[in-house]
Amino acid sequence: MVSVKALIAAGAAATISTAAWAADLGMPPYQPPPAVVAAPGGWYLRGDIGVGMNTFDLQYLKNPLSPPNDFAFDHASMADTVFIGGGIGYEINNWLRFDVTGEYRSRTQVNAFGEYTFGGGTFGDQYQGYLGSAVFLANAYVDLGTWWCITPFIGAGVGGAYNMMDDLTDIGIGTSGAGVGRNSSSWSPAWALYAGLDYNVTQNFIVELSYRYLNYGQVTDTINCIGGCIPDSYRWDHLASQDIMLGMRWLLVPEPILAPPPLTARD
Repeated sequence: MVSVKALIAAGAAATISTAAWAADLGMPPYQPPPAVVAAPGGWYLRGDIGVGMNTFDLQYLKNPLSPPNDFAFDHASMADTVFIGGGIGYEINNWLRFDVTGEYRSRTQVNAFGEYTFGGGTFGDQYQGYLGSAVFLANAYVDLGTWWCITPFIGAGVGGAYNMMDDLTDIGIGTSGAGVGRNSSSWSPAWALYAGLDYNVTQNFIVELSYRYLNYGQVTDTINCIGGCIPDSYRWDHLASQDIMLGMRWLLVPEPILAPPPLTARD
């Protein structure tokens, strides 16, 4: 009966000779299959809240049928607004991502005062109303590298805004005249520029603090005088906002990639 030691010795000799024969033929050594690891990328959901400081140009659009006048605005203002929004996006890699967002900008008060001369006297009109908007943007961002879980980024977006002028009133100062608006609304092109910082709380949850310049178009409303008159119109043009935003992103499923096999002496 062949001893166990003899069998072990024979097996070892066969293994050594087989390895040497494979080496002589130039066959690569055995490598394990590549492992699947999580990598940056994939679909994400986002939510945003913020506050915007608004600017605009107010234009008087005289009705061609109105008599000649020298009406001009002395001043106009718009209060700050708050907004809330959300969207869905796709992170291509650790430096490029895209998303589509929608937001509602709350009604904010607008005020204006204008003067004109008539019959040797100076008269004024006081205007007050409320502007609200819904903004929809397709955005692209470039992440600029990550240090201590913080990633600076820049971005840009294009889309459209639905602007609504509500409850506009015109009160004559020094006269008994008054008028009300028509609660007009309209679509306008919109665009935005972004700069901010991301903080990776976990692999799938990111908090974002950013600045955005938003240009969201215009809206025009017409005043109908109480008691009857030839109605004139007023345009809030070049609507823009300096926004400070706090955002959150949830990566849904990190996109897997195949890790490269380990290096060997032959590599």
